[in-house]
Amino acid sequence: MPINKKTTAHLALLFTNLFFAINLSAVKHLTSTGVAKPFGINVVRVAVSVILFWILYLLRPLQKNAPAEKRIEKKDWPRFIWCALTGIAINQLLFLKGLSLTYPIHASLLMLTTPILIVFIAAWVLKERLGILKIAGLVLGITGAVVLILARGSGTTGNEALWGDLLIVINAVSYTIYFIIVKPLMQQYNPVMITRWIFTLGLLMVLPFGWNEFTAIEWSNFNAVDITTMALVAFTGTFLAYLFNVYGIKVLGASAAGFYIYTQPFFATIIAMIFLHEQLELYKIAAAVLIFTGVYLANKPIKND
Repeated sequence: MPINKKTTAHLALLFTNLFFAINLSAVKHLTSTGVAKPFGINVVRVAVSVILFWILYLLRPLQKNAPAEKRIEKKDWPRFIWCALTGIAINQLLFLKGLSLTYPIHASLLMLTTPILIVFIAAWVLKERLGILKIAGLVLGITGAVVLILARGSGTTGNEALWGDLLIVINAVSYTIYFIIVKPLMQQYNPVMITRWIFTLGLLMVLPFGWNEFTAIEWSNFNAVDITTMALVAFTGTFLAYLFNVYGIKVLGASAAGFYIYTQPFFATIIAMIFLHEQLELYKIAAAVLIFTGVYLANKPIKND
């Protein structure tokens, strides 16, 4: 019995967040063992994704009924560049650097603040009305983030975790800006084409920052686990995750994709506890409750008076 399009899209979104969750522990393994540094890993993951996206483009003639891609208009190139800067360069560089300093569970929970930030930055830009529930959601989300940032867990120094958490938060702000400015492009162009060009432009931006760390990677020292982990980061955690996410949003819409982001901390926690022996401490549970509640309230529709 064939799987229908909506079921495939739901599975794509579920696997997107599973891949992102695996990515957290995979990057942490590579940086904590010293086989690669965060900016070097970022060059690998973005470069591999660019190559795969362009291969996908070159294979389009083999696809049945593949629609022709619309040529990018000259006036839209600045927006593409801003999307690459906020969605790939700043976002990915700060995310991997922050993750190398903090805990995967921290990172997954702090990234949940993105939906809250989207609501409030969009409201600020578009002048939309904010109800008391949305404001309460913002307060709860910020409180949960502060609990994570100020608490001292076991396994890394407090200062490292603090700086790592702050970088993750700035990364979330950058991704929020990207999410808002990419929307007009999504209404005009093919989402996969947009992602391909944003990654291509983003690669040019991350190369100056990550080239030294990339060339310093000693591939001959990689064992089977390291090779598998790097493949997970570059292929499933970046290329497939972005591709599946675009497909899920195209079929089901952004709100459905936003719902699945709630699964990411669950996956990330289980994976980190099993493979990195990270502890699920009480303050992490408390912060998770605050952030989850904040996201729910911030995204709750306002009833018309």
